[in-house]
Amino acid sequence: MQPNFGKTRNRRGHRFCLLVGDGYGGSQMEESDKEKNNDQNPAFEKATFAGGCFWCLDAALRQMSGVVEVISGYTGGQKENPTYEEVSSGTTGHYEAVQITYDPLRITYEKLLEFFWRNIDPTDKEGQFADRGPQYQTAIFYHNASQKILAETSKEALEKSGKFNKPIATKIIPFTKFYEAESYHQNYSEKNPIRFKLYKVASGREGYLKKTWGKDEAAQANG
Repeated sequence: MQPNFGKTRNRRGHRFCLLVGDGYGGSQMEESDKEKNNDQNPAFEKATFAGGCFWCLDAALRQMSGVVEVISGYTGGQKENPTYEEVSSGTTGHYEAVQITYDPLRITYEKLLEFFWRNIDPTDKEGQFADRGPQYQTAIFYHNASQKILAETSKEALEKSGKFNKPIATKIIPFTKFYEAESYHQNYSEKNPIRFKLYKVASGREGYLKKTWGKDEAAQANG
């Protein structure tokens, strides 16, 4: 039975997740394995991106040299301490997003932006691939004036490149607050590699990246 993507308008959809074998029983998952003291290093910086399903950005960014930590979560909305179910309803104003802690001596913010563009469909105004609704739209949340300028410059360069025949829909938004997602969402691709692979293929993301950037570059973008 093929998943009916057309009826998952406002959320990734529990039905779609069940079709690809996703288990939302958080009690079966281990606690997040992030290093709790990463934020204490003053040399590290943060970047926050929304690119549809946070599992996919998390998986890709973890492979990058200079990336210290990637956390899946929610940002951009009004609801405090939102749950996955609340964000999935499309009513909180939050985006599914990832927050990256990185070492600027090893990787630049510009490189993170380039990598971000190559892991999304920046022309989609309604979501990403099978995931539809405002919570799956793409956005760059800048943490300071420098990041804002770099994000705007990067977006303008992509628009002028001629790579896409539709306008770039990704928003550039000031960062406010980030809420960490439930533990079973953290590092999902490593905890559930088969389920993740099925989701990435069935959602259409993997095929789009290969078609848009080529097999080798898509493989690099997906880690």
